[in-house]
Amino acid sequence: MSVAVTAPTASAPASLRAGRLGRGLRGAALGLACASALWLGGCAGVIRLDNDVQSYPRWPAQAAPAAGDRFRIERLPSQTRAAPEQTQLEGWVAERLVAAGLVPTSADAPQGARWSVEVSARSLQMPHAPWEHPVDRWPGPGLAGRDYVVTGSGRLVRLPPFAGMAPPYYQREVAVLLRDTRTGVVAYETRAAHDGPWHDTPVLWQALVQAALDGFPQPPTGPRRVVIDVPR
Repeated sequence: MSVAVTAPTASAPASLRAGRLGRGLRGAALGLACASALWLGGCAGVIRLDNDVQSYPRWPAQAAPAAGDRFRIERLPSQTRAAPEQTQLEGWVAERLVAAGLVPTSADAPQGARWSVEVSARSLQMPHAPWEHPVDRWPGPGLAGRDYVVTGSGRLVRLPPFAGMAPPYYQREVAVLLRDTRTGVVAYETRAAHDGPWHDTPVLWQALVQAALDGFPQPPTGPRRVVIDVPR
């Protein structure tokens, strides 16, 4: 797995969702290229995820997390009956914090923690990519203009059945909050989001967690893009 961080341009908006529609043509081109490669013998063995990240460190004066600081994972009331996926997300966050030098508390003695950590996530499945228009997709073969294409030389090429049907499109986001247990104040907030035609898999969510905590505890300021390659 490889990671690259790219800085936004001066015109980059503050919203995580801004600019995603502008990536439509690039995404469509990538999909066509991948489809062609699969037809010729297989696409590359990785997925390149463009994760939009925003982090807000607001550590108390001279009190940013240091190696050996203890932390505990806490859940909101709405998460008390969370699915196993929530536990998995929290585990990945804990791994990233441990890699930064922090130490998790045991469930039996959470009172010794310097920081409390909250993890939330959301996923939205859409019937098609945002830049696609439903009227451009016909329900199947047999309709003029959708089950064939005409090349520049005038040759008619038939398409496979259902070629005009677009796959679902997904938007995902992970958010992590760290609170100072002495004051209850949120001292660190970070969010990472990506979208694409890939079904939910653990490796995609793990990459989102990695992107969200990139640069912890002193990440670059402002919106940025963290590019991560994950296996297909």
